Amino acid sequence: MSVPSTSRTITVEINGTSYEREVAASMLLVHFLRDELDLTGTHVGCDTGSCGACTVQLGGDAVKSCCLLAVQADGASITTVEGLAGADGELTPLQQAFSEHHGLQCGYCTPGMLMSATALLEHNPRPSEHDVKVALQGNICRCTGYWNIVDAVVAAGEAGSR
Repeated sequence: MSVPSTSRTITVEINGTSYEREVAASMLLVHFLRDELDLTGTHVGCDTGSCGACTVQLGGDAVKSCCLLAVQADGASITTVEGLAGADGELTPLQQAFSEHHGLQCGYCTPGMLMSATALLEHNPRPSEHDVKVALQGNICRCTGYWNIVDAVVAAGEAGSR
C-alpha cells in the first residue's frame, strides 16, 4: 500500500498565462490563486461556498474556488477577475455597466458577481431580470446592492456584450 503524496505538480492556464507549480494536495484553488500567484482579485469570503466572493471561471463555467482543490484544476483553463479587462486595462461593457448602474458598493462581492455574470452573459447574451437573479443567487452582497447589480447585468446584456 502506497502513501499518497502530500504535494503534486500542476499546470494551469490562468488569464492566458500558463503556470506550473508544486502545490500541497490540500490547497484550495482560491489560496493557490491568491497566495501562490498573487491574483488577489479573487476574494476569500466564507471558505464554504456560500458567498460567491471567490468565483472564477474554470473551463468557461462559474465555480467557487474555495470549493475546489488546486490539484483538481490541473490542466484547466481558468479566468479570474483580473482576466476580464482588455490588455490595455479597458473595462469590459459589464464592468462599465457595474460602474454606471452603481453595482459597486463596498466592492468585496464585485469580483465574484462579475465572474458569475460574465459566465451568464456568455451562455445567455440577453438575460432577463429573472435570469440574472437565478445566475447570481449563489453570490452574497452584504451591502444589499442586488438591485443595482441586476440592473447592471441586464444593461450589459441589452448592450449586446459582456
